[in-house]
Amino acid sequence: MPRFPHLRPAPHRRCWALLLALCCAAAMAQQPVSEYGMKAVLFFRLSQFVYWPGQNGVPKPTVFCVAGDDNPFGDALAQIDKGNPTVEMRTTSGDLAGCHLLFIPRAEAAALPVWLARTANRPLLTVSDIAGFARGGGMVELPLEGSRIGIVVNRRAALARGFEFNAQLLRLARVVEP
Repeated sequence: MPRFPHLRPAPHRRCWALLLALCCAAAMAQQPVSEYGMKAVLFFRLSQFVYWPGQNGVPKPTVFCVAGDDNPFGDALAQIDKGNPTVEMRTTSGDLAGCHLLFIPRAEAAALPVWLARTANRPLLTVSDIAGFARGGGMVELPLEGSRIGIVVNRRAALARGFEFNAQLLRLARVVEP
């Protein structure tokens, strides 16, 4: 019997199809897709590839937070969720109340231990592009690998807070154990 029979897995094709559509739209507009444009898509879609603790599916509304005052995504997240009433985006310099996913950008690398300590007792999925984030106790790392964005997951850190990753995501990701 599946571990979470009440949740149906989201097809991994949706994530990559959206990323492809974003790339094609930028190519048609003759503008390169930025690193953070691609990461915005992955961060936004990540919630669909996670089994949430105590939830029957993705929490509604889903609150995406970016740590610190400097949002590296610019307006990319706002463009992705345009018109979606079940999503809220915000930046935070410390208040994590209500956040479901927290992106900790490279600009916050010096404060990473503080951010991880703040999230320690919360059912909050942590995501970052800081090198070594997953090995250092974060849940999902989105490193730039050449011209593509990789996915590195720390299942132990996620399981400690009741999260589990969809098998489709795990096939695409590199799993690390600290």
